[in-house]
Amino acid sequence: MERTLSVAPMMDWTDRDCRILHRRLAPHALLYTEMLHGHAVVRGDRQRLLGYSQEEHPLALQLGGSDPALLAQAARIGVEHGYDEINLNCGCPSERVQEGAFGACLMREPQRVGDCVAAMRSTVPTAVPVTVKCRIGVDDQDDYEALERFVTAVADAGCSVFIVHARKAWLKGLSPKENREVPPLDHERVYRLKREHPALSIVLNGGLTSSRQVLDALGRVDGVMIGRAAYHTPWLLAELEQCLHATPLPDRLAVIRGLRGHVESRLGSGARLANMARHWSGIVHGLPGARTFRRVLRV
Repeated sequence: MERTLSVAPMMDWTDRDCRILHRRLAPHALLYTEMLHGHAVVRGDRQRLLGYSQEEHPLALQLGGSDPALLAQAARIGVEHGYDEINLNCGCPSERVQEGAFGACLMREPQRVGDCVAAMRSTVPTAVPVTVKCRIGVDDQDDYEALERFVTAVADAGCSVFIVHARKAWLKGLSPKENREVPPLDHERVYRLKREHPALSIVLNGGLTSSRQVLDALGRVDGVMIGRAAYHTPWLLAELEQCLHATPLPDRLAVIRGLRGHVESRLGSGARLANMARHWSGIVHGLPGARTFRRVLRV
């Protein structure tokens, strides 16, 4: 599976309408769903939660949770729905996630994460990767040795792909937004992880906002994951597609016009136009007339 470039899962942002835009701009990128709790996948409305367009492949399902048996069920359901990868979130710092004993707080419990991975791995076909997204640390657990222990324990359980957000998480005192900005970036720690674990696939996430930064990072790790930059300035994905795969840049307005069929289909199923259009404003970032374009979208 192509893992050089991936687009980060972001709660309330990377829904199926957002992913369609990203896929049109970056045909080779690996896309991720928003995080879904294993309980929701097992007991919720699967069509609403797990539905997607075939165009979105390759597509990974990101799960949250800490119960191995429940996550194994959710992973199996994800595979039955055709997802190309099952990812476990061990990096989200929100209080709601902490109350459920999953997300970034799992960085403190490598054995539990290992048990979750082993359970998912046992029910997922070998061809479907089971991966983990994590931070470089959490609270006062902020040294390379702690990250090393976490990765080693989880790798021993059957995970060979780690997407590492190169900031630690503060579980108390910082909001999720502040956790994306205040803890300092430490890309070198992720690079060291790759050097010392060459057999693992290490993907760098955090602070990558330009093609130059991405290309520099790809000389040191196996892949990069773009998050907020991909959402707010999605044209970056088209530029990276050109750099990595020698594809011509598309016409921006043609991309938007090309969404008409998707929009009509989604409107027919009850989706709201405003919920789709909110994802498009960033495609004209920095261009003359961008403000007028965004104003039209809000009408």
